[in-house]
Amino acid sequence: MSTATVLKVTQIGNSVGVILPREVLARLKVGKGDSLFLTDLPDGVALRPYDDEFAEQMAVAREIMKEYRDVLHELAK
Repeated sequence: MSTATVLKVTQIGNSVGVILPREVLARLKVGKGDSLFLTDLPDGVALRPYDDEFAEQMAVAREIMKEYRDVLHELAK
């Protein structure tokens, strides 16, 4: 089941950001100082806790996509 949480973009120092509610932090099992992945999706974005293994898999995927860019572009047609 998916729930929607409204977040307000606010000034944080010289930047802007969002404050994640305590419940969201608990669900992600992250806290102050932890890193998150922001992943683009067709209909928005997803936040996930940083995972070294996932980061390594994404780096390999990016290299493969770069190397076979033309082939992937043709297959997408």
